[in-house]
Amino acid sequence: MSNIQEAAQEKVDANISVVLPDGKTMTVPTGTTGGELASKIAKSLGNAAIALKLDGKVCDLATELQDGNAVEILTRDHELALELIRHDTAHVMAEAVQILFPNTQVTIGPSIENGFYYDFHKSEPFTPEDLSKIEAKMRDIIAKNENFVREVWSKEKAISFFKEKGELFKVELIEALPEGEPISIYRQGDWLDLCRGPHLPSTGKVGTSFKLMSVAGAYWRGDAKNPMLQRIYGTAWRNQKELDDYLHMLEEAERRDHRRLGKEMKLFHQQEESAGNIFWHPRGWTLFRTIESFLRGRFLNDGYREVKTPILYDSSLFKASGHWDLYGDNMFKVNLGDEKYLGVKPMNCPAHVQIFKQGIKSYRDLPLRLSEFGCCHRNEASGAMHGIMRLRGFTQDDAHIFCREDQITQEALRYFKLQIGIYEDLGFPRDRLKVKLALRPDESKRVGSDELWDKAEKGLRDALEAEGLEYEDLPGEGAFYGPKVEFHLMDAIGRSWQCGTIQLDFNLPERLDAEYVGEDGARYRPVMLHRAILGAIERFIGILIEHYSGKFPMWLAPVQAVVTTITNDADAYANSVLKMLLDNGIRAEIDTRSEKIGYKIREHSLEKIPLLIVVGKKEEESNQVVLRYLGEEQQLTLSCADAVKHILEQCAIPQRKD
Repeated sequence: MSNIQEAAQEKVDANISVVLPDGKTMTVPTGTTGGELASKIAKSLGNAAIALKLDGKVCDLATELQDGNAVEILTRDHELALELIRHDTAHVMAEAVQILFPNTQVTIGPSIENGFYYDFHKSEPFTPEDLSKIEAKMRDIIAKNENFVREVWSKEKAISFFKEKGELFKVELIEALPEGEPISIYRQGDWLDLCRGPHLPSTGKVGTSFKLMSVAGAYWRGDAKNPMLQRIYGTAWRNQKELDDYLHMLEEAERRDHRRLGKEMKLFHQQEESAGNIFWHPRGWTLFRTIESFLRGRFLNDGYREVKTPILYDSSLFKASGHWDLYGDNMFKVNLGDEKYLGVKPMNCPAHVQIFKQGIKSYRDLPLRLSEFGCCHRNEASGAMHGIMRLRGFTQDDAHIFCREDQITQEALRYFKLQIGIYEDLGFPRDRLKVKLALRPDESKRVGSDELWDKAEKGLRDALEAEGLEYEDLPGEGAFYGPKVEFHLMDAIGRSWQCGTIQLDFNLPERLDAEYVGEDGARYRPVMLHRAILGAIERFIGILIEHYSGKFPMWLAPVQAVVTTITNDADAYANSVLKMLLDNGIRAEIDTRSEKIGYKIREHSLEKIPLLIVVGKKEEESNQVVLRYLGEEQQLTLSCADAVKHILEQCAIPQRKD
């Protein structure tokens, strides 16, 4: 080979090719970083770039590219940008804390939904004034625009450094890492921290659209035996508008808080003597029964057969099902002595299998759809409970479908149709739904073979695609016995709530020895579809209260109308109007107190009563009533008969012909 040819070959060898998102390749010199590539593509992209997606993995812009890499340049507009911004904001906060409070130890500080937190070990508690000082110092750090620089240390060097610095929690983290594993350190100016990364190019890229929100206690590594730390929560966004929108949403969420509205609307209360449970008041229990009755009608029309099963079971059933070993920490257990235990059911599935097993089942009996408004209990930690959104005792609108393998898709499609229709009638249209497919957890946290899990995951994918539902994979988030489809509802102020699920299970019928006789006379295992539409009814009521801000549609309102008098000389007439409403199935109450009508209107508006029926002597003489709807100034005067007809139309329960 000539010298010219050798030089040309060396030049080729000094280059690499990378694949851009549009499929085109780009040749760049060996050693080119993601940031340099962005600038080569366009100067504006180089300025806007914040990170690199390399073969599907997010990396620092300083990462050197390799031949054949699939490369995507990320900017602040990218969906992955927020996690980076929030993680870096946490680092900036940690630096600010240690500048202001030098003896404070930092522990861990991840990004979370809508923000970030960092746990600190500090002898004195943080105050609200401290948070303001920390925010101001964070802005100073961001203004310096120090580069985030990754360094790789040996384990020995890292332990020595953090010990000398007095960062004992960091030392504990490092000591737990495998021998020989390189230790990733990120430096921003003179401050550094143990971190895997990735990070933005510099602190200036973090921006100033953040706010520190609160301080809470948190045990080191979540263990009550460990030291108590102080956790500072914050929120961070791409720009000021996103931050302002989020803070406004929080204000609106506080205004809609189901705990406050539940009290104002006289629905329920909770108390320490029965933590994690609900004392339903008459109006609240009416709301509960209205929803339950609505669901029951839909389920019966869809071919479900309602059952009722016990709450307590011998531990042997839960050991056979797998719950005792894989879900036991979440269960309440009763010790009867002599090593005999009962378990309070956390879910209804093992009980429904027992009903299926009574008598011989034929392929002709399938699908068999068993539903139950089942009372379940779970041992939730006291810190995890939140009003009626997360409870220890709750009622599931639960059902289990026993079917053949060839019936999986049709049954899942049937479920999707039922579920989406119910959501729409409760105020959550299809375009406010997000669907996620939770896939198999780690081997130590699941039962069944990979072959069964392959079939189960494929069955749900086939059904989702047949329905035309877009979905997102959630690796590792499935139940211990099978994958599940999750439905997430977006409420009126943009929050997402995970509600309905359907789980495809080949394992529980096997473990609990359920079988049916096939057309050929042989014995087969049924497939089990676990499904819930609302999930915990109590939790869903909390969601509804906040979604509607307590202003329920007429058919859901626990009290649909209150008859109220202008003066007491119309009391007798008001009572006759009340009787007429009650006789027609309208949920109504009466208010004949000797209060001014303006006071009554304000009070019933606070209770979110959708309709006030105002009567006085004038209305009695004309056999009429005045209708005043919540939030509306305009009033409607009708005869009593026309008023009843009008109200019944407003109160009609949604019906579906399909």
